[in-house]
Amino acid sequence: MSSEKVMEQTTRISATQLGKRVTTPDGRVLDILSAIEMQVNAGEAVAILGPSGSGKSTLLGLLAGLDQPTAGRVSLLGNDLGALDEDARAALRAGRVGFVFQSFQLLPGMTALENVALPLQIGRNSGARAQAEALLHEVGLGERLSHQPRQLSGGEQQRVALARAFAGDPQVLFADEPTGNLDAESGRRIIDLLFGLRDRVGSTLLLVTHDQELARRCDRILRISAGRLQEAA
Repeated sequence: MSSEKVMEQTTRISATQLGKRVTTPDGRVLDILSAIEMQVNAGEAVAILGPSGSGKSTLLGLLAGLDQPTAGRVSLLGNDLGALDEDARAALRAGRVGFVFQSFQLLPGMTALENVALPLQIGRNSGARAQAEALLHEVGLGERLSHQPRQLSGGEQQRVALARAFAGDPQVLFADEPTGNLDAESGRRIIDLLFGLRDRVGSTLLLVTHDQELARRCDRILRISAGRLQEAA
């Protein structure tokens, strides 16, 4: 097997000379990200660490295909995202990529069970509700299946979001400040659950955070500053 084929099989996320430039309302041009080079291999857990406003979430959005760069190239699961339209990028992520956000992003009119079952149902997974129920039991919410997000604490909502993210055993999980809206105790529980689920499923994990404790749980730490990325010492 050629070295290029081996790299395709082992690399889950890569960026080459990636940049993002925006124009402000007053006409100024800002480079949020510049010349980003990175690679995340299958099964790795990689943290991107940096202060608020450093471009972490922008980078995650580009790597996941939720936003488009103004320069460079992103490959996700062996696919050049620049060659895909929005529908094709969504189809690539469906069932293969999971997300955990700082703001939980649960559907307010649905129960915890329905929130977790939804991506499985969209993916036409048989036994979606049974799988969702099992995941909610795994994150300690077996007694909260019928509760809507407004009836749950912040930590409980994030546990529902974790269960939803791991529904379908994703190959790649993106996490954007998953402990950012939680108190210290709830944050530690979410960290333990996140890595426990990731170890069971074998997902590649890329997370952005300013939480040093969370970053230290990863295999590698990258630091972003002034829109540029470097490997932490």
